[in-house]
Amino acid sequence: MLADWPLLSLLIWLPLGGAVAVLVAGDRNATAAKWLALLVALATLALCIPLWANFDSTTAAMQFVERVPWVPSFAIEYHLGIDGFSLPLIVLTCIVTVLVIIAGWEVIEYKPSQYLAAFLALAALMNGVFAAQDAILFYLFFEGMLIPMFIIIGIWGGPRRVYATLKFFLYTFLGSVFMLLGLVYLYLKGQSFALADLHSMSLNLTEQTWLFFAFLIAFAVKIPMWPVHTWLPDAHVEAPTGGSMVLAAVMLKVGGYGFIRFSMPIAPDASAEYAWLMILLSLIAVVYIAFVALAQEDMKKLIAYSSISHMGFVTLGLFIAFALVLDKASPDSAALAVQGAMIQMISHGFISAAMFGAVGVLYDRVHSRQIADYGGVMNTIPWIGAFAVLFAMANSGLPGTSGFVGEFMVILAATKASLGVAALAALTLILGAAYTLWLVKRVIFGDVGNQHVAELKDLNGREWIVMSTLAVCVLAIGLWPDPLVQVMQASVEALLQQVQQSKILGG
Repeated sequence: MLADWPLLSLLIWLPLGGAVAVLVAGDRNATAAKWLALLVALATLALCIPLWANFDSTTAAMQFVERVPWVPSFAIEYHLGIDGFSLPLIVLTCIVTVLVIIAGWEVIEYKPSQYLAAFLALAALMNGVFAAQDAILFYLFFEGMLIPMFIIIGIWGGPRRVYATLKFFLYTFLGSVFMLLGLVYLYLKGQSFALADLHSMSLNLTEQTWLFFAFLIAFAVKIPMWPVHTWLPDAHVEAPTGGSMVLAAVMLKVGGYGFIRFSMPIAPDASAEYAWLMILLSLIAVVYIAFVALAQEDMKKLIAYSSISHMGFVTLGLFIAFALVLDKASPDSAALAVQGAMIQMISHGFISAAMFGAVGVLYDRVHSRQIADYGGVMNTIPWIGAFAVLFAMANSGLPGTSGFVGEFMVILAATKASLGVAALAALTLILGAAYTLWLVKRVIFGDVGNQHVAELKDLNGREWIVMSTLAVCVLAIGLWPDPLVQVMQASVEALLQQVQQSKILGG
């Protein structure tokens, strides 16, 4: 049966092998390379069907485990496995990869085979991050993701792509060096890199504090959190549409996933000790960055700042849980906070990909990202306008869309910890609507802005596939989030139990 295959290895090595095959096909056979890339991406997505169908949501134990010694002298293993946190993120990665390949089908004319190969390699490495159960294997995938994205922005990016690429690389690479130092310390103490062993390791508060900040630097840059967020707007503005879609939809989620896999279970006492700091930084991202978004005149830069604001809900939900986990009256609220953070990651993945995709559709026609160069788009290309409005409403947190679910769950959980924190977090529903509707008013509605807008052509078949798929995902999660809640329920409860138990042992 397909479920008995090494599905996790296939999710990594199939797209990686496909990337090599696409490179071999080359630009001389561009059409063959495109079809090969699409078939590989679709086959990788198809592997998610048996993965989800055979996933046991009643247990928090790692499933589909593959474990082979790799460097025995240092206890490093090729160790893969997934739980309720990993599975949705892998599915998100595979869906977005297919859509990015379709979106770039006709748009990318310069070295298309290399462009497609870079995205297949990136998908493989991101799947590896979410499946790795060995800390060094995780680190290699974590660092490896930088290379394809570095290439994507550096070759197919905008006029300031070199600056944006170097800034992106330096921020993320230097941040992850601290994580590596933390992992080396843990190995010297416990002689193991297996995540399960690191989670059960007893550490005093001083050790946990140093480890917490080492992990914080690495993962805060990746999300990114304020004040280490400045690389993201530049990267988004200069990246091609596909690069922005993957960067916002998946790569930012690695930061939130890292807190769940490393910071919370390995350093629970320090995480609780500094939860106030994480909540403060998250609220600054949610509120202050939303005001920054209001001032933008570049559509991609506005959406980039919007991403920082919305991702603040991820860290807010995760660390609000520490204020609730030991409160015997509110155990369900702690679980609600973590579930809300996870759903926010998945939801934002689809919404941000859709927003950047819609901007890319307009840019392909007008070759400008400036808001002032548009106006009255709905009058000439109503389908593009309709999809853009739907995604804008989701970005504003409209009930019935995925944007509402995760944020509502985090705000609801926050009321149990602090009404003030909940009130500040709820401001995003107002501020998000402010900058998003201001964007929609200036670009989509009103009189036709200029001759370029008057001559625009509506969606083609390829763009229809991308936009409609993202719309279905945004509405499906908004109207029926229960499958996501159920698949992560056991893993959330196990994490909170582990944090509570670890606090007793480590405190």
